[in-house]
Amino acid sequence: MLTRLSVTNFKSWKEIKDMQLAPITGLFGANSSGKTSILQLLLMLKQTVESPDRLQVLIFGGERTPVDLGSFQDVVHGHDVASSLGFKLEWKLPGPLEIGDPSDASKILFSGEELGFRSELSADGRRLAVREMAYAFDRCEFAMGEIAGSPGEYELRAEGRKFSFKRSRGRPWNLPPPVKCYGFPDQVKAYFQNAQFLADLQLAFESMFGRLYYLGPLREYPRRQYLWAGAEPADMGQRGEHVVDALLAARQKGLTISKGKPKGPRAPLEEYVAMWLQKLGLIHKFSVEQIAKDSNLYRVHVRKTPSSSKVLITDVGFGVSQVLPVLVLCFYAPEGSTILLEQPELHLHPSVQSGLADVFIDATRKRNVQIIFESHSEHLLQRLQRRVAEKDIAKDMAKLYFCDIVDGETKLVPLEMDLFGNIANWPKDFFGDRFGEVAAIAEAAAERQAGEQ
Repeated sequence: MLTRLSVTNFKSWKEIKDMQLAPITGLFGANSSGKTSILQLLLMLKQTVESPDRLQVLIFGGERTPVDLGSFQDVVHGHDVASSLGFKLEWKLPGPLEIGDPSDASKILFSGEELGFRSELSADGRRLAVREMAYAFDRCEFAMGEIAGSPGEYELRAEGRKFSFKRSRGRPWNLPPPVKCYGFPDQVKAYFQNAQFLADLQLAFESMFGRLYYLGPLREYPRRQYLWAGAEPADMGQRGEHVVDALLAARQKGLTISKGKPKGPRAPLEEYVAMWLQKLGLIHKFSVEQIAKDSNLYRVHVRKTPSSSKVLITDVGFGVSQVLPVLVLCFYAPEGSTILLEQPELHLHPSVQSGLADVFIDATRKRNVQIIFESHSEHLLQRLQRRVAEKDIAKDMAKLYFCDIVDGETKLVPLEMDLFGNIANWPKDFFGDRFGEVAAIAEAAAERQAGEQ
């Protein structure tokens, strides 16, 4: 789980300093206020990790990637290519990581369950380069940075504890650039006797982004029938296009979700999703059915009420197909995953928007997933506040932020929620001036009544 994020000179963000992330993290703000950029940064790093091109420092994206950010000039704050781009991440590992002493197999050099990474990048003409990168683990930092006065040549160092890298015998060659923006070059193993463990830190970084999933704001329209050839998708796709594939793969795999207590009864994913659709008030019954025996064509049927006829998902309101990928991803993603959701409330009724907060709470408990979402929904936020007030969740389980633009720069404002769900620093006109609107209606009504008498 991601626990902290810092950013320098990324899009509208001049700086984000030590942003704390929780199991549920919500980003609110006006359009073009920079909240989506936080998700885009994480997606840019994910597609960089997944790219086979080891020479590209960052993959800014294209038509087939989760996000397309253009170029370094488009990404760097103020389009100032002379500025450096920096980011820092901290996260909890799925389990303890132990690094042994290469000279003594019985001795543990470093151990811990938390890891940090930072990187600073800048452009020299058209060339994007890593100026410095470092992993922080067990009170020690392992850094690789450019040698002063020697662009393109790097040195390795350790700081923070009584540990130093030992050079192998032979000519002390300088190191080549890092692999992408986070990896140590292969020469590290050859040039140093005790640097093999750095590959473990790099692998932990890649594994963390391998557990990161994204669902965009615009989901695909439902279809009258779906073709499934037995594939097991990693996620829902950017537009939720793989949602039926995921449900059928989960059925075949036997994926079940606890209905309550950890050792209590469990339900298949499809049944659990149907339960949530019913709780949200969207439909009474939901099922994915094979058109004919031995066919690879399937239809999604729903029943709006207990007494209504069974119909295809295409013949009911758009809200069902919009929320379905959100529900499935929250409970289909592997345990310990981080899920990025962009406007999950889009096209949903206010009561369903409120219910999404309960879905998020349930998913974090049942699947131990982390959910980071950006939203315009007042109803979703208020339901989270209510659950804190009701003691259903601890206030530290949810971190809420308001993104605001001040003098051309985006500022991050942590919303200070107390034990009773109250937000002390509520921004002015956060969701519009509701009281002002009510007062204006009352005033207009009074004037009209007076004029008609």
